[in-house]
Amino acid sequence: MSRSKRLTDADRMEIVREAAEGVTTSALAERFGVSVRAIQYTLKADAERQTDAAIPVSAVSVKVTAAELAALDEVLAKAGIESRAEGLRRLIQAAGGVFVPDAQLAAEMARYRASLHEVGNGVAQITKQMTQANRQGQGAGSEFTELRLAQMRGLARFILDSADEIDLLLRRRRDGMQLQATAALREFAHAAE
Repeated sequence: MSRSKRLTDADRMEIVREAAEGVTTSALAERFGVSVRAIQYTLKADAERQTDAAIPVSAVSVKVTAAELAALDEVLAKAGIESRAEGLRRLIQAAGGVFVPDAQLAAEMARYRASLHEVGNGVAQITKQMTQANRQGQGAGSEFTELRLAQMRGLARFILDSADEIDLLLRRRRDGMQLQATAALREFAHAAE
C-alpha cells in the first residue's frame, strides 16, 4: 500500500484530537493512509505550535480560606500583580524555574552558541590544513606564514571561547531565575502563614 497521501488541515486536526483520546499512532496511520512517522510529525508540530503560541489549555481551581485569599491578594498587590490569575500563572512558572520570555531568549542564544561553535570548528580545521600544508612545503605563499597561522588559531580560540561565554551567561541567568523562583515561592508561603 502506498503511503504518499498528503494530509489536509482537517486531517491534522482530527489526528491531534484522536491522539489526545488515546488512539495509537499506528491506528491513525492506517486510518489516514500515511506512515507512522507522518502521524508523529503531525503530533509534534501541533505540540510545538501550542508551545510557541503559549496557548493556555488548562485551568487551575483551588479552594482556600478567606484568610488565605486575603494573604494572596496582599502579596500580589505588593508585587504589582493586578490579577489572581496572573499571580498564579507566575507562581506556576516560577515553580518550574521557567519564565516564558527568557525561554525564547535561551533558545535563540543556544542556536547562536551552536553557530559560533560551527564557525570556530571550521576555522580550527582551516588552521590545521594550513599547518599541514606548511609542513608539506606547500605553504610558500604569504597566506600560510606562521603569523597567519597564529592569527587563525587566535580567531578559532576567540570564537569557541565566545560560545562558551554565551553558555555560561545562560547558565547564570537560569540559576538566577531559579533563585528568584525560590524566593517568590517562599514569599507566597510566608504570606499564607
